[in-house]
Amino acid sequence: MTPAEGNLDDRDLDTEQDPDLELPNEVEMSLWDHLEELRQRLFVVLGTVAVTTIFCFTQVRWIIQFLEKPAKGAQFLQLSPGEYFFVSCKAAAYSGVLLATPMILYQGIRFVLPGLTRREQRLLAPVVFGSSILFVAGLAFAYTLLAPAALGFFISYGADVVEQIWSIDRYVDFILLLLFATGLAFQVPILQLVLISLGIVSTAQMLSQWRYVVIIAVAVAAVLTPSIDPVTQGLLAGALMALYFTGIGLARLVGVGDRPAEDG
Repeated sequence: MTPAEGNLDDRDLDTEQDPDLELPNEVEMSLWDHLEELRQRLFVVLGTVAVTTIFCFTQVRWIIQFLEKPAKGAQFLQLSPGEYFFVSCKAAAYSGVLLATPMILYQGIRFVLPGLTRREQRLLAPVVFGSSILFVAGLAFAYTLLAPAALGFFISYGADVVEQIWSIDRYVDFILLLLFATGLAFQVPILQLVLISLGIVSTAQMLSQWRYVVIIAVAVAAVLTPSIDPVTQGLLAGALMALYFTGIGLARLVGVGDRPAEDG
């Protein structure tokens, strides 16, 4: 028996012993077939993004006005020819990608599904659903709390010295970066649930590292927030720490928190 045959036999034996390691949707495909499927799915994704971006461009005036609302007390100027046009394109592109997210997720899931075990497939639906909810929650948190706090700090600071007239291009860059960075930062509980469910770490290990989490949360908040004011960074750092402990609580609530981590 060759080493390769021995490895295959061991894999089959492991699958028989643990049904969670089975690949119920496994499909035999060559490398070129995989590449062709990937090309087709990317084509669908790009087409969807193009359609949603064009739609958002037709509504871009409302989108820009929506993004300007947190900056109460500031006025916006176009400082160079075509600046508002390029800002409109940027805002429409971000909004288009956001609207196309369900199709992006669907195509990604369909592509990776055949290679997932039963255990991984059971995690797929709650991970995708939870990730989507948390991303939207992150956008809402940034728009209603972080952005007003940061912009209010900058508007009040030196308000009696300088007039608050900002470049629309730089402002939109600021608000879009804050929104999407916060949405991504809110994925912390999902990452925790995946790591705990796969047995990579345990809730006890996560709880024991809380001091490092505080330091990391402050550092991440300083990197992700486009402003340097302590109010915004403190709010985001506090939210990240709350999300971290929420993830641990959810893991214990769904019954995976006490699973010991696998040895490397």
